[in-house]
Amino acid sequence: MSGSFLSEDEVSAARAREFVRSGSAWLLDVREDHEWEAGHAPGAHHIPLSQLGLRQDELPEDEQILVICHSGYRSRMATDALCDADYPAANVSGGMSAWQADGSPVQRTDGSAGTVA
Repeated sequence: MSGSFLSEDEVSAARAREFVRSGSAWLLDVREDHEWEAGHAPGAHHIPLSQLGLRQDELPEDEQILVICHSGYRSRMATDALCDADYPAANVSGGMSAWQADGSPVQRTDGSAGTVA
């Protein structure tokens, strides 16, 4: 993307995977610790929704942020808050459930195969 951001505020899991693979987006997983530990997208960054305000300084200001949770509800709330704070954010529709259903990899922190919890 190099400086350009998405014009929409929601992307499919398949499109999100392509952005992440190409290095064009920063994937933010806002699920709880136990969900993250069970399995997450490779390369994702983890900040639970409840900590987002406190850890806002960890977010990039000059990269497209794609926000993901289990099914899309929490990530929609996070995306709306980030957009209100002028971050270039988009929600991954369907969340990790859609990510996994699309055939995208899910792994644990140690690199072993994970599951969506």
